[in-house]
Amino acid sequence: MTENNTYIQSFCTIENNQITLNGEVIFQKEKSSFSEFSKSAYQNLEIDYSKFFKMDSLSKLAFLGAELLLKNQENSEEENDTALVFANKSSSLDTDTKYQNSISDKDSYYPSPAVFVYTLPNICLGEISIRHQLKSENSFFIFADFNSEFMMNYAKILLDTKKAKNVLCGWVECFNEEYKAFLYLVGTEGDYEHNEQTIKKLYN
Repeated sequence: MTENNTYIQSFCTIENNQITLNGEVIFQKEKSSFSEFSKSAYQNLEIDYSKFFKMDSLSKLAFLGAELLLKNQENSEEENDTALVFANKSSSLDTDTKYQNSISDKDSYYPSPAVFVYTLPNICLGEISIRHQLKSENSFFIFADFNSEFMMNYAKILLDTKKAKNVLCGWVECFNEEYKAFLYLVGTEGDYEHNEQTIKKLYN
């Protein structure tokens, strides 16, 4: 395995009704639910992907961040060889709760297949992969807190072993209207050194 220098090419954060890209605010909406905020962000970013409105909140959160960081790669003639490494602490609990509520009432029992689809956290990786035609490795991990060391090492291994040309790393936490997405794209070129100190600084 040949070790290469790796860099963070771009990063974004989504929280508190605000989206920042490489440290600059590109969209914000005051006093709104996540549903309202995500819909407004989708429209503001001029995304054209109708399936977005069928996604659960976790997938919408991850999708918006990925859209910002991967859209420039779509113009490349090369195959988009980007791996996905995501994590959070609540898994798909936000959607699990909604699904449980849909089957708890015996008088109006109706288990929704549309909700059940999203009772696994890695479904959001599938949504991103379909949208951007990604066929490389993808993994979703559960940690108590954002684990910068693990994310850094995992991304570096994928790049050093040539399993991918780029790695999109992401922390996407969403539960009961509390949400935060921090995504960053790693490759062999970029403006920020890919190390634990940089990752922690950008996350915070």
